[in-house]
Amino acid sequence: MNRSLPLNDGLLAAVDLGSNSFHLAIARLDHGVIRLTDSQSEKVQLAAGLDADDNLSEAAMQRGLACLGRFGQQLAGVEPRRLRIVATNALRVARNAKDFVRRAEAVLNHPIEIIAGREEARLIYIGVSQTLAGDGKRLVIDIGGGSTEFIIGEQHQPLLTESLHMGCVSYTQRHFPDGQISSKAFARAMTAAQQELAAIAADYRQTGWDSAVGSSGTIKAVRHVVQQLGWASTEGRITADSMRRLRDLLLQHKDVRDISIPGLKDDRRLLMPAGIALVCAIFESLGLDELDYSDGALREGVLHDLVGRYRSGDIRSHTVDALQKRYSIDVDFGQRVATTAQALFEQSEQVLALREEHLALLERAAALHEIGRAISHGSHHKHGAYLLMHSDLPGFSQPEQEALACLVAGHRRRLRPEMYEQLMNAGGLPLFRLCLLLRLAVLLHHSRSREPLPRLQLDTNGKQFSLRFPRGWLDQHPLTRADLENEQALLANLDLSLQFS
Repeated sequence: MNRSLPLNDGLLAAVDLGSNSFHLAIARLDHGVIRLTDSQSEKVQLAAGLDADDNLSEAAMQRGLACLGRFGQQLAGVEPRRLRIVATNALRVARNAKDFVRRAEAVLNHPIEIIAGREEARLIYIGVSQTLAGDGKRLVIDIGGGSTEFIIGEQHQPLLTESLHMGCVSYTQRHFPDGQISSKAFARAMTAAQQELAAIAADYRQTGWDSAVGSSGTIKAVRHVVQQLGWASTEGRITADSMRRLRDLLLQHKDVRDISIPGLKDDRRLLMPAGIALVCAIFESLGLDELDYSDGALREGVLHDLVGRYRSGDIRSHTVDALQKRYSIDVDFGQRVATTAQALFEQSEQVLALREEHLALLERAAALHEIGRAISHGSHHKHGAYLLMHSDLPGFSQPEQEALACLVAGHRRRLRPEMYEQLMNAGGLPLFRLCLLLRLAVLLHHSRSREPLPRLQLDTNGKQFSLRFPRGWLDQHPLTRADLENEQALLANLDLSLQFS
């Protein structure tokens, strides 16, 4: 699918539900160029509301919902397909994330996507790379409230992406919970960060980079402070020496409330010890000499990726192509199933209350429904679902990934009650109905014949499904008739009716 956005006029918007701050960016597409028209940020500190069992407190959720209520007023003029809302580490971690997401979606009247760490890293790199000129490899570092992303890329293409579970809010809670500053607490924070970094440092150093740049609040705050102190490089960059001097200056204070450092804003004071510890650990583990800063970040990356989804650059399509190659999927067969699934969708989308994005999901599930054959022929639908659920799929949010896995899991054999529940939990009635359409499309190609299917007519009211074939066709294809009779019995167990003639 490639339904393009017009090159002029019309607003685009991205909302980033970060672990420390929520960000809103509104832009206009002007002759293919994204021009920011409005932006807003609020410190919600969602991650600070995580308890010992990783449940978000009601107070933290209320802070987030209140912020989104204000964002909602700004988003009133944005067309739904031009808006994307993503959530990061705090909601990746929270056990009750679905409760918050449900309430937040009701406030904004729009789906919220919890994205995986590496997908967050990819989008951050896209956002940062739009602000930079020049060639060569770049190392991009983004310290957030709950995680830190590391990316090496060239121009607009990320090469290595990683997300580590260390952030300024989570490290503040862990190492400076009472606001007390000591050399021991600082050393513990640095050591913990270096232990995280040990998993990636060798690979990143081996790949190498020509320049290093940071983004988001922590690095922006550190850069501003070292510039105010006169410790930055002549180009205004953070240096290894400036970080050593900043650490020594910080340790002269015993409590965050007493910190007196030029250029440090009050809203950053509480997080500064953890932030400095993280930056110091990154400098030492990766052997950095200097670190520049970019205003580009996740929300800018989401905007550019959103435009790409309506052009040939939709990363999700490239991801599907890569999976087909990696797992030796029969691409031609997957395309035949996808074509039939599309035909069934177009005949039923209005009655079944399906939307454009549902067709894209159905087509991708059809293209990948046999991915599990790379492991075993028997129960390959279960193996395929596992692969899709637990692989890194660039461009896909966690809800999209879960929905894709559920469709593949349910495309054949009996739809057990637990499978029905998984489909309903992952995408509600629309996802269950997509699964029914995928099952029919796969069934109609069971023989794997290259002979084109005849024109089919599907009529449905959501509970009853009726397939009509050209006269005599089913008599000439007894295997298809037998498969339909079997599916008829399976759907009857779900109080659904399948008729064919």
